[in-house]
Amino acid sequence: MARIFITGSSEGLGLMAGQLLASQGHAVVLHARNAGRAADARRALPEAQAIVEGDVVTLAGARQVADGANSLGRFDAVIHNVGIGYREPRRIETEDGLPHVFAVNVLAPYVLTALMERPKRLVYLSSGMHRQASANLDDMLWTKRRWNGSTAYAESKLYDVLLALAVARRWPDVLSNALEPGWVPTRMGGPGAPDDIEKAHRTQAWLAAGDDPHAQVTGGYFHHMRHRPPNPEAENVAVQDRLLDLCAACSGIGMPG
Repeated sequence: MARIFITGSSEGLGLMAGQLLASQGHAVVLHARNAGRAADARRALPEAQAIVEGDVVTLAGARQVADGANSLGRFDAVIHNVGIGYREPRRIETEDGLPHVFAVNVLAPYVLTALMERPKRLVYLSSGMHRQASANLDDMLWTKRRWNGSTAYAESKLYDVLLALAVARRWPDVLSNALEPGWVPTRMGGPGAPDDIEKAHRTQAWLAAGDDPHAQVTGGYFHHMRHRPPNPEAENVAVQDRLLDLCAACSGIGMPG
């Protein structure tokens, strides 16, 4: 059985994926941003092997999570589930001077990928909204444009796909894929979301630990355990590499070769 670390897993789809994987006999480590949420996660999944605490909204917090995860040993898979939604009405700046949405949705997965001991599989959560976005890397941090929360979110999810495909290309010994869970009625998705919540967490668990040959691939994009074409821009190698360079500049952490 596999050892799997899931970020942003004190509730929602991350917790649901953890519960499913644990029910299949896998060793699951959850992540919560503070002690209160860690206690909630422990109650929801008492069989979790451990819970790593740390708020990835800051670079220091992301480093704390990476250190905490590494202290537990190498994982077979990491699911980069942590994320925030599209409803921010203004550009909220973190203590590192970054937009909140970008810091959590993009830079946190980048930093954890760069700093954690390399697993066998990496899974990045995106969104169908990434198809509506372009990689505005000249203003990735929204310092020039007028803020639009929906667009900022969609761009962040495009960057997650770019990250997954860049890692797949650079690390051929790792299975790195991205997926969209669908627009489902979670706290992020809202109560009116129309997609099936019972399917939303299954693809990430399947990609992280499935023995189906269709799950043992790399550089793919999935929805409900089926391969789907991503935004074509996500497959642009030059854009992938530029995103990695910009994330390295923002964080001071280079992606290992």
